[in-house]
Amino acid sequence: MRKLIVSLNITLDGFIAAEDEGLDWHYKYWTDEIAETTTELLSQADTILLGKNTYQAMAAYWPFQAKCMNFPRTDIAYADMMNSYQKVVLSSTMTAVWWNNSLLLNGNLKRAVENLKNQHGRDILTYGSISVVDKLATVNLVDEYQFWVHPVILGNGRPLFIRKKKSILLKLVSQKVFSSGVMLMIYRAQH
Repeated sequence: MRKLIVSLNITLDGFIAAEDEGLDWHYKYWTDEIAETTTELLSQADTILLGKNTYQAMAAYWPFQAKCMNFPRTDIAYADMMNSYQKVVLSSTMTAVWWNNSLLLNGNLKRAVENLKNQHGRDILTYGSISVVDKLATVNLVDEYQFWVHPVILGNGRPLFIRKKKSILLKLVSQKVFSSGVMLMIYRAQH
């Protein structure tokens, strides 16, 4: 069975976005070292699971980056994977998807994700899409969390878990500290 992995940037005070949904705070800490690690982690998957808003933002950005002369060359492999991997969009309001290798799923979230996890292939990675992550966590479908903890305190913003209904037990399986002060903490869910 494939693992469902959630990868999220988070502040020291537990926010995944500023009040205005801004993410500028995490771009300040991006380094080639982090780019290399994100590329390595993405290479262990072959499917990206996204909610509507994250899908739309990524679909507007990634298809053009590999050919952009200003795009960092260290991120080309990552851009290629983002564009070639299967993207699965969970949305009850979208009617079409347009990014290469995209599939739109609606209906029973738990059943749809269980079916994805039972398919042959490498792991499934979810970026952002916090409302989807919240629902997946609530029904115990997340196998691993990759928290990119940034050395910043926002004071307010969008919290990681919006409506945690029950505790989620996690086991730390690895950690890595980057020169920018970002710490990658990888936890396995204890189902």
